[in-house]
Amino acid sequence: MGLLILDEIMIKLKTYILVIILLPFLVLAQSNELAGFKNLVDKTWTAEGEWSNGSKFKQETHYIFDLNNSIVIAKSKGFTNQEQTKYGNRNHGIRQYNTEKSRIEFWEFDVFGGITKGTVEVKDKSIWYRYKYGETTVTDCWEYVNDTTYKFTVGSYKEGKWESIYLQTEFKLKNE
Repeated sequence: MGLLILDEIMIKLKTYILVIILLPFLVLAQSNELAGFKNLVDKTWTAEGEWSNGSKFKQETHYIFDLNNSIVIAKSKGFTNQEQTKYGNRNHGIRQYNTEKSRIEFWEFDVFGGITKGTVEVKDKSIWYRYKYGETTVTDCWEYVNDTTYKFTVGSYKEGKWESIYLQTEFKLKNE
């Protein structure tokens, strides 16, 4: 009986030691999955342009890592009414690596009560968002130009090419 209890204690002790040893690697692996956002983080990015329907686009987004680098938070300012006369906090977003699905997912909450959900793929230094907008799958691409500029494209992207472009502009690093 005593040996059985001792064996159980040793198994639990080995399990705890293994968890303690592996935990930093698991956290590091998750934060490495979000490394593609590193150039954006702790900075504010601004863009202005025009949607394909003629309406104005103006946005300012600040990114931070949070929760031990396990998520990226994006806080965006933009137009907060349909008339595009009021400018302020418009979206708050979260990007997180989903270990079960082995992919980065995002959630973007807007001032109008909506939520956009989708996936993120980092290719080289460019960041690709894919999400459903009604029945359409939309892609946003932050195409890396240099450390202070990203070409920003929103549209329908299939089989390696843009089928339709709804917006194209540049996000520039804001001098603060």
